[in-house]
Amino acid sequence: MNLRHMEVFHAIMRTGSVTGAARALNVTQPAVSAILKHCEGQLKMKLFARVSGRLQPTAEAKAIFPEIDAIFGRVDAVNALTQDLVGGRLGTLSVAAAFPIANGYLAKAVATFVVERPNVRVALQSLTSPQVLDRVVHREVELGIAYEPVVSSEVETKVLMRTGIACVMAAGHPLARRKEVAVRDLEPYSIITYLPQALSRIYVDRALSAAGIVPNIVAQVSLSLTGIMLARHGAGVALVEPLLVASMGLPGVVTRPLKPRIDVKTLLIRHKTAPQSKIMNEFVGHLGRVIAAEPTQ
Repeated sequence: MNLRHMEVFHAIMRTGSVTGAARALNVTQPAVSAILKHCEGQLKMKLFARVSGRLQPTAEAKAIFPEIDAIFGRVDAVNALTQDLVGGRLGTLSVAAAFPIANGYLAKAVATFVVERPNVRVALQSLTSPQVLDRVVHREVELGIAYEPVVSSEVETKVLMRTGIACVMAAGHPLARRKEVAVRDLEPYSIITYLPQALSRIYVDRALSAAGIVPNIVAQVSLSLTGIMLARHGAGVALVEPLLVASMGLPGVVTRPLKPRIDVKTLLIRHKTAPQSKIMNEFVGHLGRVIAAEPTQ
């Protein structure tokens, strides 16, 4: 199927008739019929059958429609974006970030940025770090922010900040009285940390192994926030990235640094060959200033 075939097929599926498709595409009915006939000839299969005078999609047509509908959904998104630009709005921030980042200091940076620039629109996606990389590689977003490692020949990365896995626990936990917690001192306590497939889990496992302890892991989570809330309700000590505690101002929760420190780098990710918009470059500078003003973690 070429794009014209897809356009006609999509229009017939959406309107339910050749007449409706012709009206939607602003062409004649014979033109739509001819393109449909050519498409079915190319595919060597029928896409529609006439039943009681009406076109009914075949099973094959129903099978391919979701994929083609997704293509035209992206076309609609592009059209909406161009209308935003033509309509006098200054630009669009298109960002994908790992969950804790998107819901922490990035949300603050975006909010303060758009308050000063009311004509800027924002598309902010909260994803896993591998999904963030995928969005940048496929140019679905202009900027990605994720935890290392990021491995792709199609992107360039820059260290945005260095954070660390820390202990998050209820304020009444025995370890909460300490200024810092040695990894070996975690052995008697229930531990909450990331699922094995999470990128940050490898740093936790290395630290526990180096301390020579066998942890009592009672819960494994995909999101830092879930681990933080479990710790808040007394399930144990959460070994997670702790920035959300400060960002969200959660009561009844304390954060204590680990010793030795478990460092995690946060990276800015941009496609090597994609053009860089002026508005995004301004935002990256603003984001850096917001982070610099945050309390030391």
